[in-house]
Amino acid sequence: MKYPVARKLRSGAWHCRVRVNGQDVSITRPDKKAAIAEAMAVKAGIKSAAAAEPMIRRSKTVAQAIDDYIASRENVLSPATIRGYRVIQNHRFLSCRNLRIADISASQWQQIVNTEAKLCSAKTLKNAWGLMSATIYDSTGNRIAVRLPQVVHKDSTFLTPEQIPVFLSEIKGKSFEIPALLALSSLRKSEILALRWENIDMKSKTIQVDGAAVPNAENRLQFKKTTKNNTSRRKIPIIPPLEQALLEAGGNRQGLIVKTSPGTLYEQINRTCRNCGLPEVGIHGLRRTFASLAYHLGLSEEVTMRIGGWSNIYTMRKIYTKLSAQDIADQSAVLSSFFREQSG
Repeated sequence: MKYPVARKLRSGAWHCRVRVNGQDVSITRPDKKAAIAEAMAVKAGIKSAAAAEPMIRRSKTVAQAIDDYIASRENVLSPATIRGYRVIQNHRFLSCRNLRIADISASQWQQIVNTEAKLCSAKTLKNAWGLMSATIYDSTGNRIAVRLPQVVHKDSTFLTPEQIPVFLSEIKGKSFEIPALLALSSLRKSEILALRWENIDMKSKTIQVDGAAVPNAENRLQFKKTTKNNTSRRKIPIIPPLEQALLEAGGNRQGLIVKTSPGTLYEQINRTCRNCGLPEVGIHGLRRTFASLAYHLGLSEEVTMRIGGWSNIYTMRKIYTKLSAQDIADQSAVLSSFFREQSG
């Protein structure tokens, strides 16, 4: 029988995972030898998984429980999700990380949440509690309900049709012009970072969007052959400003088109917006701008959804299609005109 592989967790404990009767059993112990010995005993049937698990659960600290939860899902969840979990692990619920998770009552969890609410935004706390509540259930079998502060949703920024020409003029010839235009063409940040020159067909003036690049737990880009969902894999038209920028691009036309880090791109776009008096939209705000412009120009929702790679129209409507003040005014004028004609 092969020895189980033990991994050192960030908490300092050691973790093994063995498969017994078709089910994965996680073993966490303070030192490597103890973790391997426990895992071997469970694997060999000397100690049943059912008998070992309650003792394991009772001894886990919050830090160890989070480590176990993340470790057991590293091969299932996306690198970006795992990275988000690690960020939460490193910055949230620090006051209770050394407490045994099984000993914390529901009322104590509410107190812990109340303390966290003073340290971070409501949205951040909501995301952090999502990981913590799943960890609690995974480790103890208990479902803990707490009251979280209300999340106030802010309007997402985008460029209006009148602002787009100003933005295009400002980015002309700059190092980040191509990634900015790709975002304005509907591409997600992960899709832009994974785009290769072989995905560009200048003859048919189309781009094949296929694949994604996302930061992993070490903040290094990890490339995936698949996009976010099935509808994300798509072919989109090359808009004229992008066509010109691609034709004028120098260097070796092989491999990745964009080699700048996501953080640098975000800052370059926002700095340009600040300098010319536009809202700071970042990379994703340009994708929202695409959807809003499509609405303004009268493109059908079906066409907009296909170009943008959204899985359903509801998501596109709720999150991305932002109506400009001028569009609202124009539609209101049509409504007023109707009633004016009826009363006349």
